[in-house]
Amino acid sequence: MSLKTDSGESIYEIDTWLKSCPQGYLRDTAYGHKPAAKENPFLFEDATTREQALMGLAHFVAGERAALAASSGLINAMPDEASKIFLSTQTLDEGRHVEIFTHRMMDLGLKTAQERESFIEGNVNKNLIKFAEVLLEKVDKKDFVSAITGQNIILEGMAFSVFEFSRMQAQFMDPVGAQVLEGVIADERRHVGFGENRLGKLVKEFPEKRKDIQDTIKGMTHYMVETFRGVLKANAKIMEEQMKRFSHLFEKVEFIPGKKLLDTTPEEQFEFLLGRIKNEHKKRLERLGVEYTAG
Repeated sequence: MSLKTDSGESIYEIDTWLKSCPQGYLRDTAYGHKPAAKENPFLFEDATTREQALMGLAHFVAGERAALAASSGLINAMPDEASKIFLSTQTLDEGRHVEIFTHRMMDLGLKTAQERESFIEGNVNKNLIKFAEVLLEKVDKKDFVSAITGQNIILEGMAFSVFEFSRMQAQFMDPVGAQVLEGVIADERRHVGFGENRLGKLVKEFPEKRKDIQDTIKGMTHYMVETFRGVLKANAKIMEEQMKRFSHLFEKVEFIPGKKLLDTTPEEQFEFLLGRIKNEHKKRLERLGVEYTAG
Protein backbone atom coordinates (compact mmCIF):
# COMPACT_ATOMS: atom_id res chain seq x y z
CA MET A 1 0.00 0.00 0.00
CA SER A 2 1.36 3.40 -0.88
CA LEU A 3 0.25 7.00 -0.76
CA LYS A 4 3.12 9.17 -1.93
CA THR A 5 4.20 12.65 -0.94
CA ASP A 6 5.53 15.07 -3.56
CA SER A 7 9.03 13.73 -2.87
CA GLY A 8 7.91 10.15 -3.49
CA GLU A 9 7.83 9.03 0.16
CA SER A 10 4.95 6.96 1.52
CA ILE A 11 2.83 8.73 4.13
CA TYR A 12 2.24 5.35 5.76
CA GLU A 13 5.86 5.12 6.95
CA ILE A 14 7.05 6.24 10.37
CA ASP A 15 10.23 7.51 8.73
CA THR A 16 8.19 9.91 6.59
CA TRP A 17 6.24 11.04 9.66
CA LEU A 18 9.48 11.71 11.56
CA LYS A 19 10.89 13.84 8.76
CA SER A 20 7.71 15.84 8.10
CA CYS A 21 6.34 16.30 11.61
CA PRO A 22 8.73 16.23 14.64
CA GLN A 23 11.78 16.95 12.46
CA GLY A 24 9.82 19.23 10.13
CA TYR A 25 7.11 21.74 10.93
CA LEU A 26 7.28 21.07 14.69
CA ARG A 27 11.03 21.58 14.97
CA ASP A 28 11.97 24.17 17.60
CA THR A 29 8.43 24.42 18.98
CA ALA A 30 7.23 24.01 22.56
CA TYR A 31 3.67 22.79 23.04
CA GLY A 32 2.98 23.59 19.39
CA HIS A 33 4.31 27.15 19.18
CA LYS A 34 7.62 28.96 18.92
CA PRO A 35 9.04 29.66 22.41
CA ALA A 36 9.50 33.32 21.49
CA ALA A 37 5.84 33.76 20.48
CA LYS A 38 4.28 36.69 22.33
CA GLU A 39 0.88 36.63 23.97
CA ASN A 40 -1.74 39.27 23.32
CA PRO A 41 -2.21 40.96 26.74
CA PHE A 42 -5.87 41.64 25.93
CA LEU A 43 -6.55 37.90 25.99
CA PHE A 44 -5.71 37.90 29.72
CA GLU A 45 -7.17 41.29 30.56
CA ASP A 46 -10.63 40.77 29.03
CA ALA A 47 -12.59 38.02 30.82
CA THR A 48 -15.07 37.52 27.97
CA THR A 49 -12.37 37.01 25.34
CA ARG A 50 -10.51 34.62 27.62
CA GLU A 51 -13.73 32.68 28.27
CA GLN A 52 -14.39 32.41 24.54
CA ALA A 53 -10.87 31.06 23.93
CA LEU A 54 -11.29 28.51 26.72
CA MET A 55 -14.64 27.43 25.27
CA GLY A 56 -12.99 26.63 21.96
CA LEU A 57 -10.13 24.81 23.66
CA ALA A 58 -12.54 22.71 25.72
CA HIS A 59 -14.16 21.44 22.52
CA PHE A 60 -10.77 20.85 20.92
CA VAL A 61 -9.65 18.76 23.91
CA ALA A 62 -12.87 16.73 23.90
CA GLY A 63 -12.65 16.07 20.17
CA GLU A 64 -8.97 15.15 20.28
CA ARG A 65 -9.55 12.79 23.19
CA ALA A 66 -12.07 10.94 21.04
CA ALA A 67 -9.60 10.90 18.14
CA LEU A 68 -6.84 9.58 20.43
CA ALA A 69 -9.00 6.74 21.72
CA ALA A 70 -10.22 5.89 18.21
CA SER A 71 -6.79 5.96 16.56
CA SER A 72 -5.17 3.78 19.20
CA GLY A 73 -8.12 1.38 19.25
CA LEU A 74 -8.09 1.00 15.47
CA ILE A 75 -4.49 -0.19 15.30
CA ASN A 76 -5.40 -3.79 16.11
CA ALA A 77 -8.61 -3.64 14.10
CA MET A 78 -6.97 -2.80 10.76
CA PRO A 79 -6.32 -5.76 8.43
CA ASP A 80 -2.94 -4.60 7.06
CA GLU A 81 0.41 -3.62 8.53
CA ALA A 82 0.76 -0.33 6.64
CA SER A 83 -2.47 1.01 8.16
CA LYS A 84 -1.42 -0.14 11.63
CA ILE A 85 1.86 1.75 11.24
CA PHE A 86 0.14 4.92 10.02
CA LEU A 87 -2.36 4.79 12.87
CA SER A 88 0.51 4.48 15.35
CA THR A 89 1.78 7.86 14.10
CA GLN A 90 -1.74 9.30 14.15
CA THR A 91 -2.10 8.14 17.75
CA LEU A 92 1.00 10.17 18.63
CA ASP A 93 -0.42 13.15 16.74
CA GLU A 94 -3.72 12.95 18.62
CA GLY A 95 -1.94 12.55 21.94
CA ARG A 96 0.08 15.67 21.13
CA HIS A 97 -3.10 17.56 20.25
CA VAL A 98 -4.69 16.66 23.58
CA GLU A 99 -1.53 17.76 25.37
CA ILE A 100 -1.05 21.09 23.59
CA PHE A 101 -4.69 22.14 23.87
CA THR A 102 -4.69 21.14 27.53
CA HIS A 103 -1.49 23.11 28.05
CA ARG A 104 -3.09 26.10 26.35
CA MET A 105 -5.98 25.92 28.82
CA MET A 106 -3.36 26.03 31.57
CA ASP A 107 -1.79 29.10 29.94
CA LEU A 108 -5.19 30.80 30.10
CA GLY A 109 -5.60 30.20 33.80
CA LEU A 110 -7.06 26.72 34.34
CA LYS A 111 -4.02 25.41 36.16
CA THR A 112 -5.36 22.26 37.80
CA ALA A 113 -6.82 19.14 36.21
CA GLN A 114 -9.94 19.57 38.35
CA GLU A 115 -10.50 23.11 37.01
CA ARG A 116 -10.06 21.97 33.42
CA GLU A 117 -12.29 18.90 33.72
CA SER A 118 -15.01 20.94 35.39
CA PHE A 119 -14.87 23.53 32.61
CA ILE A 120 -14.92 20.89 29.87
CA GLU A 121 -17.79 18.99 31.44
CA GLY A 122 -19.83 22.16 31.90
CA ASN A 123 -19.26 23.64 28.46
CA VAL A 124 -18.73 20.98 25.79
CA ASN A 125 -21.69 20.53 23.46
CA LYS A 126 -23.53 17.27 24.11
CA ASN A 127 -23.58 16.46 20.38
CA LEU A 128 -19.79 16.14 20.41
CA ILE A 129 -19.99 13.73 23.34
CA LYS A 130 -22.58 11.67 21.45
CA PHE A 131 -20.39 11.63 18.33
CA ALA A 132 -17.49 10.29 20.38
CA GLU A 133 -19.68 7.57 21.89
CA VAL A 134 -20.88 6.39 18.46
CA LEU A 135 -17.35 6.48 17.03
CA LEU A 136 -15.86 4.45 19.87
CA GLU A 137 -18.68 1.90 19.63
CA LYS A 138 -17.60 1.25 16.04
CA VAL A 139 -13.97 0.96 17.14
CA ASP A 140 -14.89 -1.50 19.91
CA LYS A 141 -16.76 -3.63 17.34
CA LYS A 142 -13.65 -3.52 15.08
CA ASP A 143 -15.84 -2.11 12.32
CA PHE A 144 -12.79 -0.51 10.74
CA VAL A 145 -14.55 0.79 7.61
CA SER A 146 -17.18 2.72 9.59
CA ALA A 147 -14.62 3.77 12.20
CA ILE A 148 -12.17 5.14 9.62
CA THR A 149 -15.08 6.95 7.96
CA GLY A 150 -16.15 8.51 11.26
CA GLN A 151 -12.63 9.28 12.43
CA ASN A 152 -10.63 10.28 9.34
CA ILE A 153 -13.38 11.59 7.06
CA ILE A 154 -16.09 13.12 9.27
CA LEU A 155 -14.21 14.16 12.43
CA GLU A 156 -10.84 14.99 10.87
CA GLY A 157 -12.41 16.51 7.74
CA MET A 158 -14.60 18.86 9.74
CA ALA A 159 -11.90 19.59 12.31
CA PHE A 160 -9.51 20.55 9.50
CA SER A 161 -11.89 23.26 8.26
CA VAL A 162 -12.91 24.40 11.75
CA PHE A 163 -9.27 24.71 12.85
CA GLU A 164 -8.52 26.81 9.77
CA PHE A 165 -11.47 29.07 10.62
CA SER A 166 -10.34 29.30 14.27
CA ARG A 167 -6.75 30.08 13.23
CA MET A 168 -7.99 32.91 10.99
CA GLN A 169 -9.86 34.45 13.93
CA ALA A 170 -7.04 33.82 16.42
CA GLN A 171 -4.25 35.41 14.37
CA PHE A 172 -4.97 38.79 16.00
CA MET A 173 -6.65 37.97 19.30
CA ASP A 174 -4.56 34.92 20.23
CA PRO A 175 -1.37 34.73 18.10
CA VAL A 176 0.12 31.95 20.24
CA GLY A 177 -3.04 29.89 19.84
CA ALA A 178 -2.92 30.52 16.08
CA GLN A 179 0.60 29.04 15.94
CA VAL A 180 -0.58 26.00 17.87
CA LEU A 181 -3.37 25.46 15.34
CA GLU A 182 -0.99 25.64 12.36
CA GLY A 183 0.75 22.41 13.36
CA VAL A 184 -2.56 20.70 14.15
CA ILE A 185 -3.91 21.65 10.72
CA ALA A 186 -0.85 20.10 9.07
CA ASP A 187 -1.48 16.87 11.02
CA GLU A 188 -5.17 16.80 10.10
CA ARG A 189 -4.37 17.21 6.41
CA ARG A 190 -2.29 14.04 6.58
CA HIS A 191 -4.96 12.14 8.52
CA VAL A 192 -7.70 13.00 6.02
CA GLY A 193 -5.43 11.92 3.15
CA PHE A 194 -4.91 8.55 4.81
CA GLY A 195 -8.63 8.10 5.42
CA GLU A 196 -9.58 8.74 1.82
CA ASN A 197 -6.76 6.59 0.44
CA ARG A 198 -7.43 3.68 2.77
CA LEU A 199 -11.18 3.70 2.23
CA GLY A 200 -10.60 3.82 -1.51
CA LYS A 201 -8.65 0.57 -1.34
CA LEU A 202 -11.13 -1.02 1.05
CA VAL A 203 -14.14 -0.42 -1.18
CA LYS A 204 -12.26 -1.99 -4.08
CA GLU A 205 -11.62 -5.06 -1.95
CA PHE A 206 -15.09 -5.08 -0.38
CA PRO A 207 -17.58 -3.23 -2.67
CA GLU A 208 -20.43 -4.03 -0.30
CA LYS A 209 -18.78 -1.71 2.26
CA ARG A 210 -19.88 1.36 0.29
CA LYS A 211 -23.23 1.21 2.08
CA ASP A 212 -21.49 1.12 5.48
CA ILE A 213 -19.59 4.27 4.54
CA GLN A 214 -22.77 5.98 3.34
CA ASP A 215 -24.70 4.98 6.47
CA THR A 216 -21.89 6.22 8.72
CA ILE A 217 -21.73 9.59 6.98
CA LYS A 218 -25.51 9.95 7.20
CA GLY A 219 -25.70 8.88 10.84
CA MET A 220 -22.70 10.70 12.32
CA THR A 221 -22.32 13.98 10.41
CA HIS A 222 -25.36 15.41 12.22
CA TYR A 223 -23.58 15.39 15.59
CA MET A 224 -20.55 17.31 14.33
CA VAL A 225 -22.69 19.88 12.48
CA GLU A 226 -24.83 20.50 15.55
CA THR A 227 -21.73 20.82 17.72
CA PHE A 228 -20.33 23.50 15.45
CA ARG A 229 -23.71 25.23 15.20
CA GLY A 230 -24.11 25.27 18.99
CA VAL A 231 -20.63 26.64 19.67
CA LEU A 232 -21.00 29.37 17.08
CA LYS A 233 -24.42 30.34 18.40
CA ALA A 234 -23.08 30.56 21.96
CA ASN A 235 -20.24 32.82 20.82
CA ALA A 236 -22.00 34.87 18.12
CA LYS A 237 -22.51 38.00 20.20
CA ILE A 238 -18.92 37.98 21.50
CA MET A 239 -17.58 37.50 17.97
CA GLU A 240 -19.58 40.44 16.62
CA GLU A 241 -18.44 42.69 19.47
CA GLN A 242 -14.80 41.76 18.91
CA MET A 243 -15.07 42.44 15.19
CA LYS A 244 -16.42 45.93 15.89
CA ARG A 245 -13.95 46.67 18.67
CA PHE A 246 -10.93 45.55 16.65
CA SER A 247 -12.18 46.40 13.17
CA HIS A 248 -8.79 47.90 12.30
CA LEU A 249 -7.23 44.45 12.66
CA PHE A 250 -9.86 42.55 10.70
CA GLU A 251 -10.55 45.10 7.96
CA LYS A 252 -8.49 43.25 5.32
CA VAL A 253 -9.49 39.72 6.31
CA GLU A 254 -11.65 37.95 3.73
CA PHE A 255 -13.37 34.68 4.60
CA ILE A 256 -16.23 34.35 2.13
CA PRO A 257 -14.73 35.04 -1.33
CA GLY A 258 -15.38 38.63 -2.35
CA LYS A 259 -16.74 39.61 1.06
CA LYS A 260 -14.79 40.98 4.00
CA LEU A 261 -15.08 39.20 7.33
CA LEU A 262 -16.33 42.43 8.94
CA ASP A 263 -19.30 42.44 6.57
CA THR A 264 -20.49 38.93 7.46
CA THR A 265 -22.54 37.73 10.41
CA PRO A 266 -21.60 34.64 12.46
CA GLU A 267 -24.60 32.89 10.89
CA GLU A 268 -23.28 33.63 7.39
CA GLN A 269 -19.84 32.40 8.40
CA PHE A 270 -21.37 29.18 9.72
CA GLU A 271 -23.41 28.52 6.58
CA PHE A 272 -20.43 29.19 4.32
CA LEU A 273 -18.08 26.99 6.30
CA LEU A 274 -20.67 24.22 6.61
CA GLY A 275 -21.23 24.35 2.86
CA ARG A 276 -17.50 24.04 2.26
CA ILE A 277 -17.23 21.09 4.65
CA LYS A 278 -20.15 19.28 3.00
CA ASN A 279 -18.68 19.91 -0.43
CA GLU A 280 -15.34 18.45 0.68
CA HIS A 281 -17.09 15.39 2.12
CA LYS A 282 -19.08 14.99 -1.09
CA LYS A 283 -15.98 15.17 -3.31
CA ARG A 284 -14.12 12.62 -1.18
CA LEU A 285 -17.03 10.22 -1.25
CA GLU A 286 -17.53 10.61 -4.99
CA ARG A 287 -13.91 9.58 -5.48
CA LEU A 288 -14.80 6.44 -3.50
CA GLY A 289 -17.89 5.82 -5.60
CA VAL A 290 -20.18 6.57 -2.64
CA GLU A 291 -23.20 8.88 -2.82
CA TYR A 292 -23.27 11.70 -0.25
CA THR A 293 -26.62 11.63 1.57
CA ALA A 294 -25.97 13.59 4.79
CA GLY A 295 -28.02 16.58 3.59
